[in-house]
Amino acid sequence: MRLLVGYLATKGGADAVAVATMIARTIDASIDLAMIVPEDVISDALAPSGGYHEHVRHQAEQWLAEAAATITDIPVNTHVVAHESFAEGLIELADKLAASAIVVGGSGGGIIGSLSLGAVVNELLHASPVPVVLSPRGARHVTAPRVREVTCAIGARPGAAEVFRTAIESTSRAGVPLRLVSLVSLDEGRGSAAIEHARRYVEQAKASLPADIDVTSVVAEGATVEDAVNRLDWHDGDVILVGSSRLAQPRRLFLGSTAARMLRVLRVPVVVIPREYER
Repeated sequence: MRLLVGYLATKGGADAVAVATMIARTIDASIDLAMIVPEDVISDALAPSGGYHEHVRHQAEQWLAEAAATITDIPVNTHVVAHESFAEGLIELADKLAASAIVVGGSGGGIIGSLSLGAVVNELLHASPVPVVLSPRGARHVTAPRVREVTCAIGARPGAAEVFRTAIESTSRAGVPLRLVSLVSLDEGRGSAAIEHARRYVEQAKASLPADIDVTSVVAEGATVEDAVNRLDWHDGDVILVGSSRLAQPRRLFLGSTAARMLRVLRVPVVVIPREYER
């Protein structure tokens, strides 16, 4: 397995490297660090010496080498790719490398001009055919070496099956506990229906996972999505899987309103799973 990190030499880039390293250790994956260099931003004539693109590529290679040097126990490859779109460049590289996911940071500006990581995330969440891992601000300071527990947000809307299946495969590979969080109370009202919904998923998970992997469930309740998420216990090393919106095209991402609101308050890595994701 390979994890592709869309890297920027910013705090957000360091957060993405930290999260990718934690996940890679857990699932025995390698890491590909990539910087997407804009193709046509400024004239070569404005470069102090040599061609502008050559200058930018050299700087990108240096930044990637420095980031790769911080990862000592996992195979790492680096890539500098010229592309007019940071997001499209990452998606094309992910396809070329058969990467299992794209990891990006949740903060930090861009390489040149107006390029910002916020814009990249927005593009990725509308187009990526593979899961996108969103690293929270400050993840670079978390000391957990591996994933502690996987939380899977399950609902009754289309797309829940893909998220649940990915959670089963991930926890089975990683050998870590699985926590199922039912969001039915937020979508369709609280009560026994939400509890029954969570119970069914727990039974399916236990039937699919090795006996030594713990499976628990909780019904997230609160006045708002943000309130419900904040009431859950979170620890260093936790990650959460959420689904793509039902508005997404098959095998593509599109962040729904519930997931978007969860992102406002979550302080753990968020893995967004595309609709009809099969890998």
